[in-house]
Amino acid sequence: MYDRTDSTSLSEDNNDSISPFENTARTFFELGSAQRLAILYKIAEVKCNLAKLSKDLGCTMPEVRRNIIRLTSSGLVDRESDGTFFLTTFGKTILEQIPTLDFLSRNKDYFSEHTFSVLPLKFIRRIGSLTNSKLVSGLVTVDERLNDIYNRSQEYVYAMIPEVPIDLIESIVARLKKIENKNFRFSYILPAHATVPKRRKQLLEALGFEELLKKGTVERKMVNSLLIGVVLNDEQGCVMFPRIHRNNKIEIDMNSMFYGEDPDFHEWCLDYYRYIWHNARSFDEKGLVEI
Repeated sequence: MYDRTDSTSLSEDNNDSISPFENTARTFFELGSAQRLAILYKIAEVKCNLAKLSKDLGCTMPEVRRNIIRLTSSGLVDRESDGTFFLTTFGKTILEQIPTLDFLSRNKDYFSEHTFSVLPLKFIRRIGSLTNSKLVSGLVTVDERLNDIYNRSQEYVYAMIPEVPIDLIESIVARLKKIENKNFRFSYILPAHATVPKRRKQLLEALGFEELLKKGTVERKMVNSLLIGVVLNDEQGCVMFPRIHRNNKIEIDMNSMFYGEDPDFHEWCLDYYRYIWHNARSFDEKGLVEI
């Protein structure tokens, strides 16, 4: 419901000191309603009149009319001559920013202990692409998801993580043996001092790993350090952010991940992997730590 006291307060604040963020604050003010957001998303799907909005959203006509007036006055929505409403260019663009706020709002507890500040700015600006992912927690559950990504791959597996559990090596070895797609590619990036299991060399030798490297079926690179983990196949993806420790040290938290199959989420993971790959150096076995 429209609150006159809120509006008056906002006006008084603006009279006391004109802020460069005045217009932005007013936009946030108008978006501060679950019903108005629902109206915007509904109109984004299809042009609607008041009756349809009321029916589809389960709201009364007076409620919808009151909120439509506010959305129209703020320039987010306009009206056709036949009484249907549509999003303005301003409205469409604002709505495209909502996923970022949604993702951060839903995961604010997670990001009280984790950070994505180590990301290049161009990926932070696209963080809303992760909104349709699911937060998965727990060492066993995370491990199961990673194995699932390896096992369900059809065209490729791209991976960059700070340590390589033996079961993941076994999964990719089994996949490389089983896959019928001759163009299948396994590409991975490891940090210079990644921890790897001692059985790794034995498994890779049995697979004929060196031959796969020569054929280009397997590609690998190395970076000095790795603070964001990404694993994806042609349909699934996951990203692991670093945890902030009390001594301000940050390192990838492999006990939690954001997992998804949403195209926007997958594209974000793929683009970030390719970005790191492009800036990585040649692989060097010498720095790996066997455990």
